[in-house]
Amino acid sequence: MKGEGEVGGVRALLRPARRLWPQKVRTRLTLMYATLFFAAGSALLGLTYGLVAASLPTQPIVGARATSQELSKLNQCKLALAPPNKPIPTSLVAECKQAEAAYTAGTAAGLQAQRQAALSDLLAFCLAGLAALTVASGGLGWFMSGRVLRPVRMITETARQASEQHLGERLALTGATDELKDLADTFDGMLERLDAAFATQRRFVANASHELRTPLTVMRTAIDVTLAKPTPTARQLMDMAVRVRRSIDRAETMIEALLTLAVSDQGKLSTEYTDLATWAEDVMDAAAPEIERLGLRVDTLLDPAETTGDPQLLERMIWNLVGNAVRHNEPGGWIRLRTGTSDAAVYLKIANSGPFIPDDAVPLLFEPFRRMEARTGVHDGVGLGLSIARSVVTAHRATLTARSQPTGGLDISVVIPRDLAAESHP
Repeated sequence: MKGEGEVGGVRALLRPARRLWPQKVRTRLTLMYATLFFAAGSALLGLTYGLVAASLPTQPIVGARATSQELSKLNQCKLALAPPNKPIPTSLVAECKQAEAAYTAGTAAGLQAQRQAALSDLLAFCLAGLAALTVASGGLGWFMSGRVLRPVRMITETARQASEQHLGERLALTGATDELKDLADTFDGMLERLDAAFATQRRFVANASHELRTPLTVMRTAIDVTLAKPTPTARQLMDMAVRVRRSIDRAETMIEALLTLAVSDQGKLSTEYTDLATWAEDVMDAAAPEIERLGLRVDTLLDPAETTGDPQLLERMIWNLVGNAVRHNEPGGWIRLRTGTSDAAVYLKIANSGPFIPDDAVPLLFEPFRRMEARTGVHDGVGLGLSIARSVVTAHRATLTARSQPTGGLDISVVIPRDLAAESHP
């Protein structure tokens, strides 16, 4: 508790300083540029001042010139001492020494004054230059930071304008491939994904509303027709109940499919060990009555295909793929199913006979509520089977490839990482 109180006290002391700290990144960068230049200039100024101060002499140089009076006195001393065989007066010797001392002291004082004046002038000029250049560096830093942060302002303005109804804006930043361009490209990619996601969502909601309205309309019509009769018979009531029950089953199937699609789209998966071969065998057993009714030939090779993932979603994916191969087949056709292991992944491959599907129509089959009724004559189902399968594959970071066959039907291949947990935490 004492430590928390001390931390709180420090935060309270720093709070006023945080209010004074500028909030704009451009202002902070300008202050940082000016501060760094001032620090570097101060260091350079101190180094220059020290070198100049060390290079200027503090003692008189040998052979330096004296003033005129001091030189005349020295000359008199030399003239008095020059003639030989004459005694040197003591007063003259003392006067010469005084003149020499005065000369030395004067030279030293002048040298010190000159040195001090030179250092003072150097310090004044350097400080004035440092102040001027610091201000100039702040202005240049303001200009350059504005140019550097221009893409960030563009990203901010585009993000401010972006909304569900206005996601078509793109930065399309040009120039060198630096961090800001990477950020702009990433932002453009995010807008593109959001635009596609919103478009898909709007289309999905519209289609789902239409598809759910159909069974409700059928139920209401059946009830209204029956109630409009003066005395409905038991047979008529039974027919109405059958139609209502069929419509309820259809709506329930669609709601269940929508919930499965929503769960897989969220990507929240459990990572349990499971075997695709086991699920494929169970699904084929469940589909056996329909396969027998259509007289389909089944060729299966179910080698072990153990992986980690969500068992329920993987089972639903296999069920939808097998159901699609059975429902959109032709009487007396065939189904080929394979599972196994390849490198660090497992695979499931399913192919079936059926009507010919153009190559450009294959991707459309994996969109919600897309059916091939015009070519197959099949009117049951809700048009979500393959879209759910694709969503489950995407949630497991797997790959799904589909292609049409020259003789008709589809050939679908799903490749799933063997260890999804390891893929999630490399």
